[in-house]
Amino acid sequence: MEFFYKSSDITLIQGDSLEVLPKLTSSSVDLIFADPPYFLSNGGLTCKAGKFASVNKADWDRSNGLEKDFAFTERWIRECRRVLKESGSIWVSGTMHNIYQVGFALQRAGFRILNEVIWFKPNAPPNLSGKYFTHSHETLIWARKTTSVPHYFDYPSMRRWHDDFSPSGKQMRSVWSIPATPSSEKICGKHPTQKPLQLLLRIITASTPPDALILDPFAGSGTTLLASKLLGRRCIGIERVGRYLQIALKRIKSINDISLSQYNGYSNTQIRKMGGRKVSSARAVRPSFSETVQ
Repeated sequence: MEFFYKSSDITLIQGDSLEVLPKLTSSSVDLIFADPPYFLSNGGLTCKAGKFASVNKADWDRSNGLEKDFAFTERWIRECRRVLKESGSIWVSGTMHNIYQVGFALQRAGFRILNEVIWFKPNAPPNLSGKYFTHSHETLIWARKTTSVPHYFDYPSMRRWHDDFSPSGKQMRSVWSIPATPSSEKICGKHPTQKPLQLLLRIITASTPPDALILDPFAGSGTTLLASKLLGRRCIGIERVGRYLQIALKRIKSINDISLSQYNGYSNTQIRKMGGRKVSSARAVRPSFSETVQ
């Protein structure tokens, strides 16, 4: 296992998730956010800047057929369940191309699905073919490892968040209006499937106490790691592509150098306020990176 970067709160591991995950300690992680391949790179077209553009990302996003795709999905989901604490939970993002097999694999592995969240993109590109509806959302599945131990949910913080579908002071709804990743979040380099910081800030705040340990098995350009660091959590990211690791590292190191106004207008103080409630000192001691990554 090759460490690309390691600090007191952030660890970046270069490698294939299917090879790295089995090396992580069982029951050591509080939360997993997974943005796996969507199997979209099939030669189709999309719209960028009002023009046709290929949907192809790279070989890692190409489908190998339904059976092999599902076998891959089951393997990483089972490993993720093993490394989660009994009180832990997992978020997985996807589209119609992969999210149905993700939901099935989660249930087969023993997870209990808590919510299906629709991430609505108000600035989604149009469908230029005119043959079907515009793809304007992605689906997020939130699931807990077991029903025998309560999972963490910061209900008060989620009442304070608000968007077009969830007024402040009301219960957070399962449709979230968050724009697609702005160019200001790509100043360190571009990744074809980069998630907006606002999305990960909300997920992490909702699902973890301060100082929690988070795992992203498909780290990409490091949005999960960046959000974790901003919120005072610790994070392990796994990514096999070197140039994406470089982007992730630049983003992590830019936190102290670049005004957070470039991240959807949030200030340092606002970011910290998103961190959620204080945790009782009686909460179980969390394992260090050295105990988790062996």
